[in-house]
Amino acid sequence: MQDSLSISSHDAIHYIKISCQLPGVIEAIASEKIMTQAAQKLGIKVEEAQIQQEGDRFRAAKKLVKAQDTWIWLQQHHLSVDNFEELIYKKILSQKLATHLFEDKVESFFFQNKLDYLAAVTYEIILDDKDLALELFYALQEGETTFIDVTREYISNPDIRRTGGYQGIRRRIDFRPEIASAVFAAKPPQAIKPITTNQGVYLIWVEEIIQPELDDKLRQQIITELFNTWLKQEISRMQIITQFDSVVNTQKSPFVLGA
Repeated sequence: MQDSLSISSHDAIHYIKISCQLPGVIEAIASEKIMTQAAQKLGIKVEEAQIQQEGDRFRAAKKLVKAQDTWIWLQQHHLSVDNFEELIYKKILSQKLATHLFEDKVESFFFQNKLDYLAAVTYEIILDDKDLALELFYALQEGETTFIDVTREYISNPDIRRTGGYQGIRRRIDFRPEIASAVFAAKPPQAIKPITTNQGVYLIWVEEIIQPELDDKLRQQIITELFNTWLKQEISRMQIITQFDSVVNTQKSPFVLGA
């Protein structure tokens, strides 16, 4: 006979509390309430057809091809069909509110912050020895070696070594400030002079600098960023009252707590 284990909603809340996840959950709940109230004030509505369409997209993304797949997924997440519809509804509502609030602000924000959306394709090695990093840098400049040869010899992690230290496409804000200034001043393809940080000495090959274009993908990204910033600002000025286990805790948002 298989042993059984009983877990209650109280157990779940207790675990969230002692694993220090509660502040994030409270922030998410506050965000949802603020979003819902704002949408109601603005008269933003979600149509049944939109819920169906978004629900189909959601199931496709989760690879829930058959009805049975969806039922199993719902059971795994302890969701009813109504819960699932609510999940989809709130996702659409969030998107519509964000678009309503910030769609007409995207272009001005983009041009004011265009440098932040510069991106670079880079490869990197982190060394412990600055002299060695300089030696390798000058060898690269003189054509005595290639960056891929250097990575094969000096990167110990096999997964990173196989990709030649490839870091992907990263925006300017994804780099440390002292590294960003050097990377985006480069004339690729080229290695830049080693940069010493508290994590080690970076030897970086800049393969490409990508100029930003305000396409649909970036437009939606900016709307989302502006919306998330707005939500955090709204939360920061709220007094959040929480009630757990009959204990009332009145707190200001963690965004504004300080000395």
